[in-house]
Amino acid sequence: MADEYRWLKYSALLYALGLGLHTVDHFRRGLDASTGQVLVAGNISTAIGITVVVMVIVGYRHAALLAAITGFPVAFGVAAVHLLPTWSAFSDTFVNAHNTGITAMSWTVVLIEIAGALAMGIAGFVIVRDQRTAQMNRHSS
Repeated sequence: MADEYRWLKYSALLYALGLGLHTVDHFRRGLDASTGQVLVAGNISTAIGITVVVMVIVGYRHAALLAAITGFPVAFGVAAVHLLPTWSAFSDTFVNAHNTGITAMSWTVVLIEIAGALAMGIAGFVIVRDQRTAQMNRHSS
């Protein structure tokens, strides 16, 4: 279990790195480069993400569950906002982006954030699954 939790911490730190750099990139591009809906959704996602990362780092007993619950939707949401062509007011697409300040660094930090969130979700899921399996085995013995 210690190795699994170590992977959860590493993935949370990778996600935090991507999240922080992605936030800096939004400021570099200018807040007016994104819709109000993207900014609100991003701020909510950031608040939740920071909270989960802190919970993982401090070893909160339900951190793995929180990581599993939040990692997948955050990865999906960031990918939907930035990697899909424009689909709604929740789009800040990097695909066919013109004059929005999108750079190779923008792509890199978003991909780091997505990979970190996905890895955090997977690591959290594995820990929760293993905890539940161990609990069921204790009860069946």
